[in-house]
Amino acid sequence: MNTLSPDFAKELLEAIDRIQAFPASVQNILKLTRDSSSAPRDLVDVIQRDPVVTIKVLRVVNSAYYSLPRPIHSIDHAVVFLGFNTIKNLALGIAALSLAPAQPQAALDYKAYLQHSLATAAITRQLGARFPAIDATDFFIGGLLHDFGKVVLAQVMPAQFRKALEYGLWHEVPLHRALLEVTGIDQSEVGAMLLAHWRFPAGLVEGIGRQYVRDHTAPTLSVCIQAANQICRQAGTDCATNNPPQAFSAHMEQTLGGTLETVMESLGDVAAILQAATQFSDL
Repeated sequence: MNTLSPDFAKELLEAIDRIQAFPASVQNILKLTRDSSSAPRDLVDVIQRDPVVTIKVLRVVNSAYYSLPRPIHSIDHAVVFLGFNTIKNLALGIAALSLAPAQPQAALDYKAYLQHSLATAAITRQLGARFPAIDATDFFIGGLLHDFGKVVLAQVMPAQFRKALEYGLWHEVPLHRALLEVTGIDQSEVGAMLLAHWRFPAGLVEGIGRQYVRDHTAPTLSVCIQAANQICRQAGTDCATNNPPQAFSAHMEQTLGGTLETVMESLGDVAAILQAATQFSDL
């Protein structure tokens, strides 16, 4: 972490303490994903204990995006039709969406933030499929929460956050660089602090905390998050600024096996991913 004033560091840590943690049901889903002996029945039992998550999962499953042949009325049937991992990730995504405050702070567009986070999560997960040695859930959650530090900073210091947005626009630099200039910390570091506070796995904490590292020291998860961000920019969804996408670094190209353009092309219909994200964020 960069050097911060003692008062701001204390304020930031207190704000993180106030951020609502994932509900118990979702923490249990996270545990299931890391237990190789868990069965679909275990996931169904956990989700069904949370009526809110159950209703929202079924609403998404029955949306036009999935176009199932008939309505699904239970989590059991949802798992059968869409699979364990799909339902698990839907539940985790719904929980993460609930963490953003309903009332806007500073100049952060929360709807755009949610859409971008969901699109980044979906693309990061697809990129992560190239690395079967790493848990696919890490890629989804990493993409989903990669920008959550923005929410914290917008709440804790709205005036400075607004100033950073203006700085980024005037100087045509990414928001994380503008935040570093204005506050001494960026959203990746705050996000890593938050995940560490929630006791997420160390690999996820590191992946989010190092998402702007472009050399060979960047973990695979960080590379995929950064690549997904650039793909989202290329596709026209970026909730922070109008900065153009950056070309992949040499390390990113080596890790992912191609340039920004070729990797994006390999993903297929990116527009469909963005459409799904829009539907999801309307929950």
